[in-house]
Amino acid sequence: MLSARTEAGRGLPPYYLVYFLLVDLLKFPSLGQWEKTAWTVPVRFQGRLYGIEHRKMGLGVFEPNLDPNAIMSGRPSQEGEQDATAIVEVIKQAVSVAAPYFQWRAQQAIATSELNVVNRNSDLFERYEFFRDQFNAQVVGSKELAGKSKDRRSESPGTFNVELISSWLSVNKQVNWYAQAAIEAFFSWTEHAFIHLAILQGKLKVGTQVAELAEDNWNAKFKTALDISDKDTKAHYDKLLDLRAQVRNFVAHGAFGKEGQAFRFHSGAGSVPVLLTNDRDHQVSFTGRVAFDEASAISEIGSFLDHLWAGALAPSRCYLFSVLPSILSYASDGTYAEAMRSEEDMLRLVQDLTRRFEQAADMAW
Repeated sequence: MLSARTEAGRGLPPYYLVYFLLVDLLKFPSLGQWEKTAWTVPVRFQGRLYGIEHRKMGLGVFEPNLDPNAIMSGRPSQEGEQDATAIVEVIKQAVSVAAPYFQWRAQQAIATSELNVVNRNSDLFERYEFFRDQFNAQVVGSKELAGKSKDRRSESPGTFNVELISSWLSVNKQVNWYAQAAIEAFFSWTEHAFIHLAILQGKLKVGTQVAELAEDNWNAKFKTALDISDKDTKAHYDKLLDLRAQVRNFVAHGAFGKEGQAFRFHSGAGSVPVLLTNDRDHQVSFTGRVAFDEASAISEIGSFLDHLWAGALAPSRCYLFSVLPSILSYASDGTYAEAMRSEEDMLRLVQDLTRRFEQAADMAW
């Protein structure tokens, strides 16, 4: 019960690799959970007893205080530190050799529902909100500058203020930048959110399903999470799909212009834009889709979000923006299905799980 943390023990590999190596693979005994301790594996080295423990303050090699009258753990001895250095080195080498076992173990793990899926919805959505709010603020600034320029021209017809126009152009450019950043951030969030929405609806129940959908395209994620047989949802899907294609070409694929204008063709008609397309059979064209408008795109995103949270998926909002991961076993056993019946049911689940996760993080078994 009284043992001192060695400095050398801080150099151990991640706790899960050490546990899988010693307990799963090599069948070392584990003493299980103690107060503020997730697990303890006792080992003998050179005939001396040590504990490899995952405590609240981290993994380490601990030297027991064997004095029967001791009331404190004390400090590790010089011999204990030397032994811990050797133990850590042996474990590091064993972890390296056991890499194929860990790969096999990981494959076994994702084929089950005994998994939690990391939830980063809050961070990703906050990034979208930041750029959206900056866009809205810059729009206001642009309108104010345009108004000042108009007032100046009214006061002095036939003249214009170079400084005001320069400022307006600069702000207007930033309006577009923030809009494009907000659109990209929104689609980044949806790639993540749609997977969690599918789990909460019981459509993904094992790790392999989650992994496959994560690697699939945005269209597949949307269709898994939302029902496009609903005409309103389908309308939003079509608009967002078109917007995504345009933004992906313009921002991500370096297609130069919003419509994909990569070249200027010299002809009797004058300068003609040549557009890059997504069609493998017809790589270029003179015609393409209408260029996206940043303000309209931001408005459509807001409209889609209103639609998303107004329907049957409304209870999921509470869970998505909590700190909780999505638990695949809850998708399998019907826990999420019950919670999705109402926002009140989901709130109760979130509160209960949050309390339990806090207890586990504190190792208050």
